[in-house]
Amino acid sequence: MHRLLVRWHMLVAAFLFPAILMFLVTGALYTWGSKGDYVVTDYEIALAAPLTDDPVALKQAAEKALGERDLAVPTGGSSVKKVGDATQFEWTGANRDVVLETKGAATTAKLTVRETGWHRFFVQLHKAKGGTLFKAYAVVVALGLFFLVTSGLLVAFRVPHMRRTAIGASIAGLVTFAGIAALS
Repeated sequence: MHRLLVRWHMLVAAFLFPAILMFLVTGALYTWGSKGDYVVTDYEIALAAPLTDDPVALKQAAEKALGERDLAVPTGGSSVKKVGDATQFEWTGANRDVVLETKGAATTAKLTVRETGWHRFFVQLHKAKGGTLFKAYAVVVALGLFFLVTSGLLVAFRVPHMRRTAIGASIAGLVTFAGIAALS
């Protein structure tokens, strides 16, 4: 049983290493304010009629404007917010973010397309802005991490000369986590 657990621990760690490394690096850099860059392009959009704050109508207008420019729609979610007298439809994704902004009864709107740089692309994936397939993969990675930690502890607890050290490190980790969380 012990050998099988160690083998699976090694295989899961090797398989998930690229994704774990991506989450580790982007999370650490994001914590310190490094989020990656965008290339921003603004377009003026002519409207047949003023837009309302209806999310469905705004999404359709954004899809049409992106399609006219041969740009794929973002892979993440969208939202509508009011900023002064303007309505902003924001749509985020791994490759690009889009903002469609209109004011009152205007017959034009501003479409801002922000293309992600390579670092920002991975940050966007980390922030669950990718497609459904990557989101499912991220769940597999999370479950894999849980397995790695659990199996590592089980192996340590089964080896007599490691048991005491593993228990001490677990207690120190819990106390450190609780203390830093309380001070934050």
